[in-house]
Amino acid sequence: MEAEYDFSQGKRGAIESTSTGKTRITICLDDEVLGWFRDQVHAAGGGNYQTLINDALREYIQQRREPLEDTLRRVLREELERIGK
Repeated sequence: MEAEYDFSQGKRGAIESTSTGKTRITICLDDEVLGWFRDQVHAAGGGNYQTLINDALREYIQQRREPLEDTLRRVLREELERIGK
């Protein structure tokens, strides 16, 4: 270790900058909720639990915006594509 360090060029803030379209926030989640998302990522063999939370929130928003009839049509189309009809 050095006896003294030069921080004159140092900058405050996060070490990693956030990508465009994202905002860094602090949020309190229940341990059970956070644990579930972490477990899902672990079971999938890796990934980012924050991305999984973001995806879940997007899906929730989409469901709130999309009428039930449209949701059913979309899900049926996706399933038919998945099984190769």
